[in-house]
Amino acid sequence: MAHNAYLKLLVILVLLVSQPVLSTTGDTLRSIPAPYKYPQGLTFDGQYLWNADRNSDMIYKVNPGDGSLVDSIPTPGYVPRGLTWDSKRLWCVDGEEQLIFAINPTTKIVEKTIYCPVSRPTGLAWDGKHLWIAADRDDKLHKISSEDGTTITSIPAPTLNPWGLTFDGTYLWVSDRYKNMIYMIEPSNGDVIISFEAPGPHSCGLAWSGSKLWNVDYQTDRIYELTINDNTPFIRLEEKVQEVEFIHQTRNFGPDTIKTLDVYLAIPENLNNQDLLQPVTFDPEITDILTDKWGQKVAHFQFEDLAPAEFATVHMFATAKMYDTRYIVFPDRVGTLNDIPKEIREKYLVDDVKFSMKNDLIQKGVKEAVGNETNPYWIGRKIFNYVIAHMEYELAGGWNVAPAVLERGNGSCSEYSFVYIAMCRAAGLPARYAGSIVVRNDDASYDDVFHRWVEIYLPGYGWLPVDPSRGDKKLPADQANSFGYLSNGVLITTVGGGGSEYLEWGYNSNERWTSKGRCKVVVENFGEWTPVELPSE
Repeated sequence: MAHNAYLKLLVILVLLVSQPVLSTTGDTLRSIPAPYKYPQGLTFDGQYLWNADRNSDMIYKVNPGDGSLVDSIPTPGYVPRGLTWDSKRLWCVDGEEQLIFAINPTTKIVEKTIYCPVSRPTGLAWDGKHLWIAADRDDKLHKISSEDGTTITSIPAPTLNPWGLTFDGTYLWVSDRYKNMIYMIEPSNGDVIISFEAPGPHSCGLAWSGSKLWNVDYQTDRIYELTINDNTPFIRLEEKVQEVEFIHQTRNFGPDTIKTLDVYLAIPENLNNQDLLQPVTFDPEITDILTDKWGQKVAHFQFEDLAPAEFATVHMFATAKMYDTRYIVFPDRVGTLNDIPKEIREKYLVDDVKFSMKNDLIQKGVKEAVGNETNPYWIGRKIFNYVIAHMEYELAGGWNVAPAVLERGNGSCSEYSFVYIAMCRAAGLPARYAGSIVVRNDDASYDDVFHRWVEIYLPGYGWLPVDPSRGDKKLPADQANSFGYLSNGVLITTVGGGGSEYLEWGYNSNERWTSKGRCKVVVENFGEWTPVELPSE
């Protein structure tokens, strides 16, 4: 028996070891040393990497397999920055000379020189026809002519400090050495689609080798090979362990009696961005647990004969590990609207009073935002762009219907959500909302405002968080942090598609009462956060 148990254990261990380790976008596969101490631009010629060095004034040809030096070329200027390959020649932009040089790598002769249209140039990329250039402290990326440097078009840069630049055949990739981030962007408009932390603290040049992204770091003096895939649909990053006490209090200031009071608290569950570390508890004891038509579980409390000056208070206690959660979605790998499961379409394409999808303003907005777009990702993204372009955040109290909110051009997070859901559903893209209790800056904090955002369904990926009110920012990178990203400061309590038989149009909690005579009823609900230190293992 012991021998058989040993063999079974051995088989399990072998199977575990033999399982492939799935890497996700941004993971470092390996790194090789940079050829010298001050690496800047990076490019790939189909076989070798080329790296420009600021101090040695050389461009080095590097074997990507082992990092060995194959050849070198003197730089045409004294402050080489960006570097790219056009299938025949190397292009190098010089920060001091403000010139861009085309170099024959075989003869090492500069065959063409054009003027650089920007000051403080950093990154350089070739898209098969034109050059792209980035510059430090410039909020634009510029597509320029390789004939004379004339700017053809400019798009928003993801941040104010774009540095490394490369093109993968479809998308541009940009690094920011101050934020230590790398961004994949749509070259037609600058939308940031994917972002992740750079492997080193001073990210410079980028190069695309066909399926992998390479990044050279100025501080570590290493060149990193990075994975680019969607094996994992989301990445959990920095975690935060918090305990929250959610308190709902109903006060009867009289002078008469509340006959019946029903209080409903949404029960949080394990989700992509959060793990509950223990069962959620309540005080007093719940009457029963209900499930609404959207599948949301609700703790139900019943009270009777609440006398004048009497309070009814319920508590919910939850301890959770919450994560910065970043979703990895490649638009060209998203399925079609017809690929969305029937049960999702039937549930999350319906109209409701707050949405009023058939209203002329909503229909007009969808037509202007979406046009002839058919890709579900871009339908959601274009509506996102439309909403943040036509609205401003204002917390004024009350929740109006989507057409009224869109017409006046401002609203709360809930009203942004109603507009976004209405437009997505009108365009055939399933959408629902998520509601949460929020850690307000300090880990030990108090929340009585809460927050709601949207989730859209992308076939092949599932539900993607979209926060149109928090995404109403100027820079594309900041906008992208609200399209497929959640911070570790939110505990989702509620997921719903519209009016609920228990929570109605609210989230976190709701209450209903009957009264006899005159009663002034005041309801207060808030979350108290306490950071938790887990014992070290």
